[in-house]
Amino acid sequence: MESRLGISETQEFLRPWPEVFAASRVTTLVATWFGVGLLPVAPGTWGSLAAIPIGHAIVLIWGVWGLVGFALAVTLVGVHAAGETARLRGIGDPPEVVVDEVAGQSIALLPVYALVPPGAPVFRIGGVLLAFALFRVLDVVKPGPIGALERLPGGWGVMMDDVLGGAVAGALAGGALLLAR
Repeated sequence: MESRLGISETQEFLRPWPEVFAASRVTTLVATWFGVGLLPVAPGTWGSLAAIPIGHAIVLIWGVWGLVGFALAVTLVGVHAAGETARLRGIGDPPEVVVDEVAGQSIALLPVYALVPPGAPVFRIGGVLLAFALFRVLDVVKPGPIGALERLPGGWGVMMDDVLGGAVAGALAGGALLLAR
């Protein structure tokens, strides 16, 4: 049986990371979010955490629309980077590829920054923590259509489950913030 990348499900050979980096350095750097995904434990969580200070800085400089642009750009670039890196590594969705978590977490943060004014830092921090927790749960559990998106081909399958998970996490966090007002 073959995966969406045309790789045998029983294939036991994983190309070592130094070879993957040598074959496509910039693409692999983006896919692993500049090495964050290579941290030894829970790479998806590290990828999600890495998105938070970047998202905050973007909002401070360019506002919520800057974060929208960032999330869109990371998603589009991530489709190529994740797909190519997965192909080079020899596995459909390597856990070290965390550009999808960066995109999904950025999307989950959008309602927090759109709804909570900068003058309410405790409320904003709570919203960020809620969006983070909801996104991580959805990324691990992958309920319903979120998990189904993993079956898309190549980088689309790597990215789109996290994009939808981020949108759902953001909607839930936004709803909770509106109810808490």
